[in-house]
Amino acid sequence: QVQLVESGGGLVHPGGSLRLSCVASGSFFSIYAMGWYRQAPGKERELVAGTSSSGDTNYADSVKGRFTISRANAKNTVYLQMNGLKPEDTGVYYCNARLPAATYWGQGTQVTVSS
Repeated sequence: QVQLVESGGGLVHPGGSLRLSCVASGSFFSIYAMGWYRQAPGKERELVAGTSSSGDTNYADSVKGRFTISRANAKNTVYLQMNGLKPEDTGVYYCNARLPAATYWGQGTQVTVSS
């Protein structure tokens, strides 16, 4: 069982920045594929950014050039740096960990971009 705890969400003006953090339990964090997903009201959950165990990254087209995912294996932590935030980035952001035999989700953290 892997537990994921997100933090760093909040209210920010358009153009602002936030950094989300997700701390994972367990001793094998370095082999987890990690991702950030978001779900806006009335919409399906979508992948925002992901990072493999080897550090390869991928991004949704809507966030390329604005968001950066990174991981600190020594801290069992994955980050999502979000710059140039837009109102359409509003939603609940979820941390995701993928292992060969299971997938785990955090409880989510709210991000609201509004003037």
